Amino acid sequence: MASAASTAAGSLKGAILGLGNPLLDISAETTMDTVTKYGLKMGDAALAEDKHLPLYSELVEKHDVKYIAGGATQNSIRVAQWKVGEAGATAFVGCVGKDDFGAKLREAATADGVQVLYREDEEKPTGTCAVLVVDKERSLCANLAAANEYKVEHFNSEPVQAALAAARIVYSAGFHLTVSPEAMELAGKHCVAEGKTFAMNLSAPFLCSFFKDQMHRVLPYATLVFGNETEAEAYAEANGLASKAVADVAKHIAALPLASGASARVVCITQGVDPVVVAHDGTVEEFAVPTVPAEEIVDLNGAGDAFVGGYLAALAQGKSIPECVTCGNDAASHIIRVSGCVVPTSE
Repeated sequence: MASAASTAAGSLKGAILGLGNPLLDISAETTMDTVTKYGLKMGDAALAEDKHLPLYSELVEKHDVKYIAGGATQNSIRVAQWKVGEAGATAFVGCVGKDDFGAKLREAATADGVQVLYREDEEKPTGTCAVLVVDKERSLCANLAAANEYKVEHFNSEPVQAALAAARIVYSAGFHLTVSPEAMELAGKHCVAEGKTFAMNLSAPFLCSFFKDQMHRVLPYATLVFGNETEAEAYAEANGLASKAVADVAKHIAALPLASGASARVVCITQGVDPVVVAHDGTVEEFAVPTVPAEEIVDLNGAGDAFVGGYLAALAQGKSIPECVTCGNDAASHIIRVSGCVVPTSE
């Protein structure tokens, strides 16, 4: 991984590339009655089914909603751009609709300094994500819409390939496994061939269970894997691991075969306020999470995405694992003090 991050000498322009599902978050403080009504769970993420579709209009009609540029990967890339601080350090690839929401996403990401390389779908609307906030915790329900229409042809286009060539790190949240594992695999193969870091995220328990094959199709290329304690437990259960302990799951994933046959994999599992667990080279380390006073926490939406963004920003600058974790925790501690994944306009 050190070679992929390099020494970060000189410009970091284009250093981090994200591939994922751009979504417009529709965020509202609500009640457990609403969460239960739609069969959702706190601290979890789900893909919208027909039964969930009325939720979006219900939030708008009955609550004071906020529209925030979202999507897990895009969030992480926006945070990474903020933490790196150099103009044009990041780029993001995904699919939006040719509509007002898509234009809003483009405007927001560009304003944050991210080079946006969207595919615009002529038929589907821009994807949305219902963010239900109850007592500072959140439940997510994503209606992918246009985000689900991402095509490998776009990934192979000249602008995207130029961004891929420039990148030192490519990151894709696990949610993209439901859309284009083919594009994720191509990104991974490029990183292996060029000695770069390909990073991915377990992202949600349902991905570990129902998209296990797609996940294991891409994992061999990933030299950096993120997740949280709930996802680690779901991974252990889906793959028949003897232990569901976070340290054991992290160590197991770190030891899975790599396509490169040489590079070591780093697995980083967050646990909310509990220590961050990092497995690498057959060892497991724990890193304490700084305390944020309860009265300063607005909501926890985007905390995990922010951690990833901070970690990747430090990695792009050639920092050590402890320094990457520190930067990740710092980014997350900022995000939970604001509503949604909103980065400062300046450091």
